[in-house]
Amino acid sequence: MRIQKIYYFLLFSGLTAAAQDNGARRAGRAITDKFPLTRTFDVQYESMGTSDYDTKVMGEDFEKATVKSHSRLKIATNIPLYKSESQRFFLTNTLRYKYENYHFGEVYNYLSSASTTRADQNYHYLAESVSATYFFSLFRKPIIYNASITVDGNDKNIQRVKGLITATMVLKKTENTTMTIGGVAMLDPSSIIPFTPIFTYEHKFERSPWKIDIILPQRIKMQRQLFENGRLSFGTELNSENFYITFDNQKLNGVYELNQLELKTGIMYEYNFAKNFVATLKGGLNNIITSRITQKGEKTNNYIIENKQDAQLYFNAGLSYNLF
Repeated sequence: MRIQKIYYFLLFSGLTAAAQDNGARRAGRAITDKFPLTRTFDVQYESMGTSDYDTKVMGEDFEKATVKSHSRLKIATNIPLYKSESQRFFLTNTLRYKYENYHFGEVYNYLSSASTTRADQNYHYLAESVSATYFFSLFRKPIIYNASITVDGNDKNIQRVKGLITATMVLKKTENTTMTIGGVAMLDPSSIIPFTPIFTYEHKFERSPWKIDIILPQRIKMQRQLFENGRLSFGTELNSENFYITFDNQKLNGVYELNQLELKTGIMYEYNFAKNFVATLKGGLNNIITSRITQKGEKTNNYIIENKQDAQLYFNAGLSYNLF
């Protein structure tokens, strides 16, 4: 099953190149504020607790086991490549790296009716994206167009080339309220959702330190300032994770791709220090909605392996640097 990333920072990744333009700078700040992965440099470490799972291969029960621990390291950097004199067109290069580590408990195999142990499983994921962003207006409403092409793979080889096209219109912008609408088109035959509408709504309540931040279908959060340079958030966000797996056995042979859709609910605290650095701590409950493996490039309905996994606790620590 192929699930495209729900990180809609690709909509606006070119904005980081707009440091000298006031309008683009404000838009860029708004995006990098919401998505740490769009900042000049971002590193995150995530640890997830014990969780039981069941696996089916080609629709048949295969194994059940416990993931004793699961850790995930993410590193991302965004580098401006080009900015037009009109301040309307930008090119940005994005590099991402991810490391996944799984530590298993006892593994029960349905076919052999026997339990065994399994060594830790480690996976590397790398992606290189070039994004073009163009600012326009329609009916006196600002519009942002973006097109991105991504080459990704693992530590063994380049595996896929994917594309993404987006358009976003600002419907309302006042002192307390911002509302936008748009859409994302996936240029990838294995995408589970080839087109996704996007709606964002941010509103600061009068005579209250709280504001609501909605980005559908990705997140719903309540936020408030806590101390001079800190921010506290409660809410739920939808993320997807993927990486490539190489199988070499009688049933499965070749490169396959795991796609996992996760719903995280919890609390987050961000602290801005030394002007350009932001430290982040967050934790809560992680629900794995779906986890499936397909042969590389196949349509999402043609999945080979499906995992059903229980909810687990998670903790995430991050550090970001934003040059602009």
